[in-house]
Amino acid sequence: MTGDDEQAPAAPEAEDAASVVRIRLGIAYDGTDFNGWSRQPSLRTVQGVIEAALATLFRRTGVVPKLTVAGRTDAGVHARGQVAHLDLPAAALESVTRARRGHAGEASTPAGVLARRLTGIIGADADVVITGADLAPAGFDARFSAIWRRYDYAVADTGAARDPLARRSTVAYPRALDVEAMDAAAGSLLGLHDFATFCKPREEATTIRTLQHYGWRRRADGVLVASLQADAFCHSMVRALVGACVAVGEGRLEASDPLALLRATERTSAFKVMPAKGLVLTEVGYPADDELEARATQTRARRRLDVGEVVG
Repeated sequence: MTGDDEQAPAAPEAEDAASVVRIRLGIAYDGTDFNGWSRQPSLRTVQGVIEAALATLFRRTGVVPKLTVAGRTDAGVHARGQVAHLDLPAAALESVTRARRGHAGEASTPAGVLARRLTGIIGADADVVITGADLAPAGFDARFSAIWRRYDYAVADTGAARDPLARRSTVAYPRALDVEAMDAAAGSLLGLHDFATFCKPREEATTIRTLQHYGWRRRADGVLVASLQADAFCHSMVRALVGACVAVGEGRLEASDPLALLRATERTSAFKVMPAKGLVLTEVGYPADDELEARATQTRARRRLDVGEVVG
């Protein structure tokens, strides 16, 4: 989930731009044993693991690659569709992806070789996986070019089949839940709102978001799955929205109550924020290639106006 804003990296000087290559990475991870995405001293994070592998791969080039991510997930949150980018001097990329003895016949792009060699360092059976790597289109920024992020949240109530293999990504709930009431409550929250009720406040960060989709369904195995999509999510927003609808499903809140709580724009104890382990970042959406740069510019400008923003 996205939270406080980062300083956008400066654009390279014109004479240096041609020598810099931007790589788009697809990333998936089991968040159970990570302290979130963002690197932190002495703590294991997804960014820290991948950047350590990059540092190992590029150690002889003098380059220390850094990642820019689409959405900084919290501790315990998983991902299947995370996206990040990194900028590399073309010469350094060529150096670390050069064909090795005995591998000359392998047909692949430099980005593909990069992904394979990162996997070799991280480990093929690790809890973080590089799912793909490509040369990024002109104007692409993993964070600022994104137009939406999509999450799923899984809850196994008393009507669901219990699967011990899914226990790290599904929350077991000890009561029966009314999925139709939950879905009705979820649908009432769509649109552009101040989601302060459902966000942990962060200094100089807005809580105004556009919730584009929020719905609940019960899978064939009985597990309830929420699907949420927004232009961006603030800290703990998804888990709070899920918690409000679980309270509706249990009968502790009426289907109309989450909307009333949203309009109050105040933190409340009327529902519980759900555990991180049920949450998965499934996909990040981007515009067409010829709109990427304009989208990134627009988003950066809006984020700069977030501080002190007043919306009527």
